[in-house]
Amino acid sequence: MENQWHATTIDNVESALHTNQTTGLETKEANRRLHENGRNELPERKKDSELKKFILHFNDVLIYVLLAAALITALLGHYIDTSVILLVTIINAFIGYIQESQAEKALTGIKAMLSLSANVRRNGERLEMEAAEVVVGDVVVLSAGDKVPADIRLIEAHNLRVEESALTGESTAVDKQTDVLDTDTVLNDRTNMVFSGTSVAAGSGVGIVTATGPATELGKINEAMAAVEYTQTPLLRQIAAFGKTIALFVVGIAVVMFLFGYLFRGFAAGELLLSVIALAVAAIPEGLPAILSIILAVGVKRMARRNAIIRSLPSVETLGSVSVICSDKTGTLTKNEMTVTTVETTTGSYSVTGTGYAPEGEIVPNAETGNEASPVLERFLACVQTCNDASLRQDDDGQWTIDGDPTDGCFLTLVRKTTLDLPRYTVVSKIPFDSEYKYMAVLAETNGKRVLFVKGAPDQIFAMAEQNSDVPFDRVHWEKQMSARANSGERVLAAGYKEMPAQADSIGHHDLAKGVTFLGLAGIVDPPREEAIAAVQACKKAGIQVKMITGDHGDTAKAIGKQLGIGDGAKALTGKELDQMSDEELDEAATNTHIFARTSPENKLRLVKSLQKQGHICAMTGDGVNDAAALKRADIGVAMGIKGTEVTKDAAKMVLADDNFQTIVHAVEEGRRVYDNVKKTILFILPTNGAGGILIVASIFLGMSMPLTPVQILWVNMVVAITVSLGLAFEQLERGAMQRPPRDPKAKLLSPYYLFRITAVSAMIGIGTLWMNHFMQTRGYEGSTLQTIILQMFVMAQLFYMFNCRSELDFAFNRSFFQNKVAFAVAFLLLLLQLALTYIPFMNTVFQTTPLTVGQWAIPILMGLFVFTVVEIEKRITKTLSQNSR
Repeated sequence: MENQWHATTIDNVESALHTNQTTGLETKEANRRLHENGRNELPERKKDSELKKFILHFNDVLIYVLLAAALITALLGHYIDTSVILLVTIINAFIGYIQESQAEKALTGIKAMLSLSANVRRNGERLEMEAAEVVVGDVVVLSAGDKVPADIRLIEAHNLRVEESALTGESTAVDKQTDVLDTDTVLNDRTNMVFSGTSVAAGSGVGIVTATGPATELGKINEAMAAVEYTQTPLLRQIAAFGKTIALFVVGIAVVMFLFGYLFRGFAAGELLLSVIALAVAAIPEGLPAILSIILAVGVKRMARRNAIIRSLPSVETLGSVSVICSDKTGTLTKNEMTVTTVETTTGSYSVTGTGYAPEGEIVPNAETGNEASPVLERFLACVQTCNDASLRQDDDGQWTIDGDPTDGCFLTLVRKTTLDLPRYTVVSKIPFDSEYKYMAVLAETNGKRVLFVKGAPDQIFAMAEQNSDVPFDRVHWEKQMSARANSGERVLAAGYKEMPAQADSIGHHDLAKGVTFLGLAGIVDPPREEAIAAVQACKKAGIQVKMITGDHGDTAKAIGKQLGIGDGAKALTGKELDQMSDEELDEAATNTHIFARTSPENKLRLVKSLQKQGHICAMTGDGVNDAAALKRADIGVAMGIKGTEVTKDAAKMVLADDNFQTIVHAVEEGRRVYDNVKKTILFILPTNGAGGILIVASIFLGMSMPLTPVQILWVNMVVAITVSLGLAFEQLERGAMQRPPRDPKAKLLSPYYLFRITAVSAMIGIGTLWMNHFMQTRGYEGSTLQTIILQMFVMAQLFYMFNCRSELDFAFNRSFFQNKVAFAVAFLLLLLQLALTYIPFMNTVFQTTPLTVGQWAIPILMGLFVFTVVEIEKRITKTLSQNSR
């Protein structure tokens, strides 16, 4: 019977759970169940220790090779080399550890949503107790403002309305009742149930607890989140594969060169081991993890300035490759603020401007209505203002909010938009709204006159108006008007009134049986955000699909989707239909359908998995608990910062501080900029490693002494990576970046042109340095002086080459040359470090360098200018050939 309580009669629920709906459980039995089943809480999840998190940052194949090199140098007694290599690996690990998102707080966020106390019937008495001590079978009493402490089958419901948007995505409070429902009724439509973590908006009720703790719907979401693994980002997958390829290649070359040098060149084993270690250190881009973390961190700060808060560094890059955004509707694409958009009275029709609860806008008569103030409109507004249980207020931050039912609240906003001087009514008597009869009525007085106002479901008000023989009522006409509004995605309410005797002091349902005069209809929507419409269009231009996955009704979702530019306004699939689909059918539906309505958390998670299986990089936006598992599974989960629940924020990798869908477009721009700059950085760093590798391999092959020591090569690699490489992180977004489609996540990190450039520059620097080393030896240079000049040649070549890499094919000295001031700052920093390496005695000792004369600096500078000039010529030729081939 589990999960079928909504399809079970109250008596059978009472019998199955061995309780009494009148007196509740006995204290002894409740304590037994508490001991047996545990407290009404969600279980803690074990977290890795901080030490383990730090150690995991050594789990990289490139680091393994460096650690092996450190071990060999230690065995050979070269302890300075060992210390420097280990220091580099530790620095890399610290950077990764510090930048890592450590806040996995989803469980804490969910617990914060749970009720702190509950009113329960025990031993025939009503008691207030800690919600964690509620057990299955307890009879719980609910009142307006309460948080629901557990999943409950209702046995009484008096005007009970429950706010469930955080769990189901329903944009309005749900009317509750006690009747038995069909077995296959989806979660959103289980109106005889209330669920843990939701809140009572109005009315009161009583029910029997059917599930607590992990067994509740909220608990199932928590369990689903625990089972969902974060997916690795495209860049990290590419970097991991790239690192393995480099490691295997370097180790293979090292083994071959050791055997060659030992067997054919007569090198001593110890000397050859040092040379092979130098090769490993030279060829491995050990600074790459650090510089990638820095580039991503820069992206995080830039996004934060644009209201996108990133909780996971790699998510910055993931945004640049997103190909589909699965967006919740309520509060994400829409304001989650009900708004009256149309009013049609018996004497005219009106459009209402402005959206949300802020009373900004006006009631504009349509052309055929005329501009004269209508007494009917005045009375209509007086009706919806007086027949109302909500209040509208402005908080300290200037935000307009409502207390009470959102539908009542939007009528208060409507009234404030009028210029009419409405009479103030005092409520004398009231019939509260109830889902059983679907209307609310009040007896109100002004200036000694009493009038009955009623508002509610159109069919109920129509039936009342038909019984008024004094005022003709064309029901067919008004039903057509109602259908037209409903088909456009509006929720429709009607209003009427009846003059009452001055001595009347109370009203009942019988007073509505005759004499009610129909006033008109109001069309209400949860309006789309204006900026969301532009954001959807921008996504389309960028080749990104947008799909709406909502818990709201299908007709509403289709209408809102059409306004936003999502779907055609005619096609949508419901959660019930998705449940009946096989995986293959779901894959097709996920591809070809853009609107999904009445979805469950499981539906959302399944859709995300389907899209990912088909090769999409998937983003999922949302603000409710029901979105959390799908957000965690998605490649990039995006939560709303203002209206999003803490659960959702902690499950997501990005939080929109302004709840603005447009911010996602800005984040995608930043993601594409970051990826482009990562590629530029790799294009810049790898020639350093390639040139070093060529230098060592050629020396062994030719039987020459090593131009540079392993520690000197490691210095070049690291100092270049943490200075001039950083300058490329601040390059601006390339022109046309948001008009190109998302990159294929399976595409190789390095294009054929990038491989050509890296190979050519590596050969130019490596072979050029080797030739200069030989040439200078013939001119009498030797020892630390020669090594210092060669080291400076390496660095100067990289410094000048950085300015080549700022643009892929455009001329370096273009209009944006001076825009990136950081590039010049880090270039200056590099020069300071190189001067320190050359002239500070301590650095001379560690790195075996020596001071140079002013004239000796000409050789490194000429080397840098040579590399810069050759690459610029190559870029010009490549660009010309590329344009001619189109």
